[in-house]
Amino acid sequence: MLRHLGFHAPRLAFNFKPRLVDGCNGQSLITRAFSAVVSPPSKAIVYEAHGAPDAVAKLVEIPAVEVKENEVCVKMLAAPINPSDINRIQGVYPVRPEPPAVGGYEGVGEVHSVGSSVSSLSPGDWVIPSPPSFGTWQTYIVKDENVWHKIDKGVPMEYAATITVNPLTALLMLEHCITLNSGDAIVQNGATSMVGQCVIQLAKSRGIHSVNIIRDRPGVDEVKERLKDMGADKVFTENELEVKNIKSLLGGIPEPALGFNCVGGNAASLVLKFLRQGGTMVTYGGMSKKPVTVSTSSFIFKDLSLRGFWLQKWLSTDKAEESRGMIDRLLRLVQEGKLKYKMELAPFDDFNTALDKALGKLGSQPKQVIKF
Repeated sequence: MLRHLGFHAPRLAFNFKPRLVDGCNGQSLITRAFSAVVSPPSKAIVYEAHGAPDAVAKLVEIPAVEVKENEVCVKMLAAPINPSDINRIQGVYPVRPEPPAVGGYEGVGEVHSVGSSVSSLSPGDWVIPSPPSFGTWQTYIVKDENVWHKIDKGVPMEYAATITVNPLTALLMLEHCITLNSGDAIVQNGATSMVGQCVIQLAKSRGIHSVNIIRDRPGVDEVKERLKDMGADKVFTENELEVKNIKSLLGGIPEPALGFNCVGGNAASLVLKFLRQGGTMVTYGGMSKKPVTVSTSSFIFKDLSLRGFWLQKWLSTDKAEESRGMIDRLLRLVQEGKLKYKMELAPFDDFNTALDKALGKLGSQPKQVIKF
């Protein structure tokens, strides 16, 4: 079970025989055994079967394990609850660990101890699993040295914990899908999501205009102002786009060359309506669980392109070093105050409440980040 949970099975047994000296080199067996590096016991959120997260996720205690020569023991500081984490527990995400498993996929921690052959990290360093790694919802993690990426300790903890999935997705879609230049425009739905907020700010930093679509909701004027304060050029509700000539709403902004869809259904069709001749829409989510539909005339006469983006697939193609460089860029933007998004820190002991918020049981809530 421990192997599934991100630990190796314990290899130390402190049930010693009376003989105190090893005949091979004369060293005390007790001295040798206790000189091995051992992790502290850990607490973890574990699910032993797929199902509703609030029903199957439980807090359990995991015993101490040996830290092998190439391994690092990390004391976790913070980890978010992402939609993909919930989908993994439900058993509907395409890539997921087999239960029993510890939840969580990204986070930040402090190096607690290192194996004898580890040279790149020292106790006290802040690290993130990069590429992301299963099992971050636990107080101590023991994994190979090459799993961990050292980061600047000056970064706010909650940003370090959440930089690897959503901000990196936003940056990659802006930089790797088509070539965008200063003065170009993009359009997106789901603009209040964490990816959406990052897209607005990253586009702004490059001189790229953003047209943003949000759902109709109470307090929509306040939401619009918040997005515009981040750098959004235009923000429309879906109802406001029920007009014949949708592009007349752009004003002086050029027709977008690139669109991002994380909703599907009608919200995706609205993105397509904004795109210029030869434009591209990238789908990276489907919150409405409705399909993406496109008119035949848009394919033929506008020559639109549709493609998908999945961060995990990109990271699986030998992109670890490139992704770490991009993560460092994003963290510098955070430190410079150029990248912000709403989060709420929740104590580990109150995980169930944070999970309820992440599941939408308590209405619209900021991103939940567990503090250990």
